[in-house]
Parts: sequence; structure tokens; C-alpha cells
Amino acid sequence: MSDAFVICSRLSFSWPDDTPVFEELSFTVGEGRTGLVAPNGAGKTTLLRLIAGELRPTAGAVTVDGVLGYLPQSLPLAGDLTVAEVLGVAPVIAALHAIESGDASEEHFATVGNDWDVEERSRAQLDRLGLGAVSLTRHLHTLSGGQIVVLGLAAQLLRRPDVLLLDEPTNNLDLDARRSLHEAIESWTGCLLLVSHDRALLDRMDRIAELERGEIRFHGGNFSAYEKSARAAQEAAERHVRSAEQEVKREKREMQQARERAARRASNASRNLGNAGLPRIFAGTMKRDAQESAGKSNETHAARVSQAKARLDEAGRALREEQRIVLDLPGTAVPTGRTVFDGARMQVRHGDRAVFADGGVDLVIRGPERIALTGPNGAGKSTLLRLINGDLAAEDGSTRRAEGRVAYLSQRLDLLDLDRTVAENLAAYAPAMPEAERMNLLARFLFRGPRAHLPVGVLSGGERLRATLACVLCAEPAPQLLLLDEPTNNLDLVSVAQLEGALGAYQGAFVVVSHDERFLAEIGVRRWLRLHEGRLRETAAPDAE
Repeated sequence: MSDAFVICSRLSFSWPDDTPVFEELSFTVGEGRTGLVAPNGAGKTTLLRLIAGELRPTAGAVTVDGVLGYLPQSLPLAGDLTVAEVLGVAPVIAALHAIESGDASEEHFATVGNDWDVEERSRAQLDRLGLGAVSLTRHLHTLSGGQIVVLGLAAQLLRRPDVLLLDEPTNNLDLDARRSLHEAIESWTGCLLLVSHDRALLDRMDRIAELERGEIRFHGGNFSAYEKSARAAQEAAERHVRSAEQEVKREKREMQQARERAARRASNASRNLGNAGLPRIFAGTMKRDAQESAGKSNETHAARVSQAKARLDEAGRALREEQRIVLDLPGTAVPTGRTVFDGARMQVRHGDRAVFADGGVDLVIRGPERIALTGPNGAGKSTLLRLINGDLAAEDGSTRRAEGRVAYLSQRLDLLDLDRTVAENLAAYAPAMPEAERMNLLARFLFRGPRAHLPVGVLSGGERLRATLACVLCAEPAPQLLLLDEPTNNLDLVSVAQLEGALGAYQGAFVVVSHDERFLAEIGVRRWLRLHEGRLRETAAPDAE
């Protein structure tokens, strides 16, 4: 097998409406783990689908050397399938059982081939990924969304692929499932091309491939090394831009000074010629010579200005467009020690099933606490947030909230009116705020000029999150308790950084449900709660992986 497992040669792709995605994109991916990063909409998923053969390029070629495995974001699996059927081992296991029961037909031996240990390998793979308790005969409709994603990865690994493509494999996975997947990928020895916004997972990569402006650039090392390199490159580019700007100003100033000197010389020469009484033809020749000299000087300086502007343009192209949210939200401050929520023995039921263990759960939130709520999928974390917010009433126990607003951002981001513009939504949340102040505020949330007047319904996921944060954090009155349910799901890395910036300025209390440990560390979480088997317990911060 060659060193290059995936080769894309002058790859071009456009959608049926002729919208281009790639134009003559060329790169190779060899052995090892490669993380592909880019903003949402840049074409990461499209590129994986082209490599996997799900899409056909409009021009160019894709070559894959070896057996290919591909795990898309959404798995089109029917709920009545068994685990063994999803793993692709059901026919072999059935043939093995038939042989064990005494049926020695040639057909069964042909089906088994060399896979006599397929059942053991399947169980070992499931165990390695944290699904050891899941039976091979279990049906998909009894599994959580996260378990189905892990099962899809197990199916690909059992095929023993040479090239493995993974598209956002940790989306919707709880913390334990993420760690199991991280360990499986860390032990991968073939060619892996991974699209992810999970920075802990990206830190297990051997290299980072950055897709930007229709080109791919490779950076050796993991994501942390890439971030450090990108910051250094950005700082160097900013210095070059400042230097080029100063050069343009200097050249323009010198050109203006040269023009003024030429004008003074021409004026003095005209007076001197008149006073000298020279013949008119001789005076005209001297005047033309002076004008030509001034013209040449002007052309020289204009060329220098043009060259300086070209260097500024070149420096600007190397500059990344960094969009950071910088805020000050003093209205959200909560005094230390003030109780903003007190819930005792809270219990709710779904039908006949109690969500929490006997005796319910207790939770007290005081002052500007920053709380992470963790636990496996289906443990009741979203239900607890709704109890805190008051959307859901406790059937048993008691709840008490301090005066002040509680803001709840669900996973659906459904607080805003999709038909209204961003500016109109903010006006509804903060009607007393002057319009000029609202527009300045939206600019700090990166909605500048026409972007502030777009309907919320046409915004991307990251933009909709920013619009929701602007309305929620700057509403009247400002919230003193903020509840966030998986806020980083489906956000690109730029949007996650913007969310971190906004929460960094928030001075109230918050409770956030998230399985992204890097995100939780960046927003300053100091208190950790784990909801498991119906019980809510204080825990220590998880060990850094």
C-alpha cells in the first residue's frame, strides 16, 4: 500500500444550482490520525461524502487505497434492526449457530469463512466502546441516540478498514461514551480522517488539516499545537498589516510633500523667468522641463504608493478574520451567598415512572455559581433544568426562586421569533433600550450593519445562538440565573469560542449541561454535579484527559 491512502486531485464540486463548494482542490492524507477543521458551511461533510463515494465530483478525482469505513453524522438505521445486524455479523453468527447445532452444509461454512471468532470480536469491540452490557440480539429502538452512534463506529471498526472517515462522532455522546470513543481512536493505526468540534478528541490527532478559502493546509501536531501555531501566525500577520499600513501612510505623505515642492519650484521658476527678461520661447522650454520633472517625480511616488498598497493587501490576505465577542454585563451580577434557587426533594414522573430516585433530588444555587450538570444520556438532566426554570412543576417536593429573571436556553434554541429580524427580537426583549444602544450591542455580538436586520430563521446555528444570547443576556431585567442545555452541540469551533467569550462576561449564576470538558473548563465551572440513576451528587472536577 502507498503512503498516501486518500488522494484528491484537482477536485471540484458544485451543488445542482451551480453553487460551488470546491474548485481544483488537491491534497493527500496518509497513515495516522488527521483532524479536519473549518467553520460550519465550509464543506467538511461534503468532502467526506465525496471521499466515501456518496457524492460524485463535478471535476477531478478521488482515490482511496484500501478498505474504506465511513461513519456519517446521521445513521439511517431502522429501529427494528438488531445489534448484530447493524454490526454486519448476523449472517455469520447464524451460520455458526447452525454448524454448532449439527448442520454441516457447505453454505454455512462459506458464510463463516475465516470469521470463526466473530462473536467474540464483536463483544470485545462493544466492550471497548462502553457497550459491553448491550446484547447482540437487542433491537435499536431500545438504545439511546448516543449508543447508536457508538454502535455505528463499532460496525466500522469490525470491518478492519484501512481508511476510516468519521463525521462528528462525539455529537450527542455523554461523557463516559466520549472517553471510550477517545480511547478507541487513540489506538487507531490506519488512516483516519476526522471531522469534529470536540477539542479533546482533536488533541488526539497526529495532524490538523485546516480547510479555509477552498484550500487545505496541514499542521503537524494536535489541535492545541495548531491553536498555538495559528495564534502566532495571526500575531505575525497583524504586525505585518500594521507595518504595511504605516508604509502606505509614509509613501502617501512623501508623495504629497513631493507635489508641494514641485509646485513651489514651478511658482518660483515662473517668477524668476519673468524677472530675468528671457525670451518667451526659452522660458516656455524651461517651464515644460520643470513640468516633466514634476510629472516623473509624481509617477515615481505614485508607483511607490501602489506597491505599498499591494504589500498591505498581501499582508491582509494572511490575516484571519477573528470574530470575538467582547462584552460587559454588570446588570447580571449576583451577590455572593444570595440563594437564587432552592429545590428540596423534587420529583416528577413520566407516566408511572419516577424520573428521580426515592426522595427526589435536592439542589441549592447561591451567588454567581458556575455549575456543570453531567450524567449519562437519559438521566433526567434536561428535566432538572426545566424544574429550575419553572417550565415544569415538581409533583413532589418544593422549589423556591429568588426575585429576578431565570433564562433557559434549550437545545432547540427556540426562544426567538424566526420571522422577526435580530434587531426586532432584541427590541422585544429590551424595549426601553434606545435603538442606537441596541445596534451597538448587536455589533458587539457580531451582528453589524445589514446582518442585524436578517430574519432569525435564515441564520446558521452559530448565528442563532449569538442572537439568542444577545436577547437573553441583555434583556430587561437582566437574568441572574442562566440555564444552558448542551449549548455547544453542532457549533463550529469559532462559535464555541464566541459562546465562551459571552459567558465569560456574564456575572450571574449558571447551570450548564454539557459533555465538553474543554468548554466547561474555559467558562470557569467551579461546581460539578452528576445525575446518575436518579440521584444528584456533588463530584470533583473530572481529571483532565
